[in-house]
Amino acid sequence: MKIPELADIRTAHSVIEKFIHRTPVLTSKQLNSIFGCELYFKCENFQKVGAFKFRGATNAVLSLTDEQKKNGVVTHSSGNHAAALALAARMNGIKAYIVMPETAPAVKKDAVAGYGALITFCKPTLKAREETCRAIIEKEGATLVHPYDNFNVICGQGTASLELIEEIGEPDIIVAPVGGGGLLSGTSACTKGISKKISVIGAEPLNANDAWQSYKSGVLFPSNNPVTIADGLLTSLSELTFSVIRKNVDDIFTATEESIISSMMLVWERMKIIIEPSSATALAIISENPEFFRGKRTGIIISGGNVDLRKLPF
Repeated sequence: MKIPELADIRTAHSVIEKFIHRTPVLTSKQLNSIFGCELYFKCENFQKVGAFKFRGATNAVLSLTDEQKKNGVVTHSSGNHAAALALAARMNGIKAYIVMPETAPAVKKDAVAGYGALITFCKPTLKAREETCRAIIEKEGATLVHPYDNFNVICGQGTASLELIEEIGEPDIIVAPVGGGGLLSGTSACTKGISKKISVIGAEPLNANDAWQSYKSGVLFPSNNPVTIADGLLTSLSELTFSVIRKNVDDIFTATEESIISSMMLVWERMKIIIEPSSATALAIISENPEFFRGKRTGIIISGGNVDLRKLPF
């Protein structure tokens, strides 16, 4: 199992930088005052498709051989990765086959279709997703690009923290949300490659705390029907992401649903930017662990801003 290193992330950045947005780093004196620390928000809500996922999908697509490119890429996803892979493939003239559950929200189905992907719908179970993916691979010869259990995807996700540190210098702490662990793996590999002194903290909903349980026990713990507003953080770690996180991450903190919602609303109100609940989890753990962060220069990876505006939690 190949573990991503800083050199791999630097290479990924050189490959993808002309395709991605170099997203802004925003600050807020009001939020600094409220939380008692210096906060630097790396705003991947302004990335193409509205999420950091475009970095990893682009790196994966550009890492394909010419033969693989002819046959296209395939994944199963109903969220940001589906849109990211569809757009990355289209921008590079490659077919994208996306397996989506038939219960996926219409807005997500429309977005993926709008990026030119060939969508196959299936029953809303992991078994159905994987079986449908396998059938497409057998028929079309497409290459599977997993949302997070993929070396090139992880390297692409790590480029967000690379840009953050290039812009603000070395912070004391960097916080990233964790679901399947692609973002936290890339963030931690990049950050620890730059300086072992920077603490890397994962942020996870208390109601979906399988990564926290895995990290604390040292045994990979599967996600078991979690119920959280942070719908981007429902998946389990893979062996690859768990290995990277165990090697590089200093701790994982959890946050309640109430903290996630109030943190999301606070950013909307004070910073005037749209972030999704998964992103707000990173600020929520700071609100619940004030002593750990007090007085520290803290970078936060805002993972995305894709929200159904007709179903806001506040």
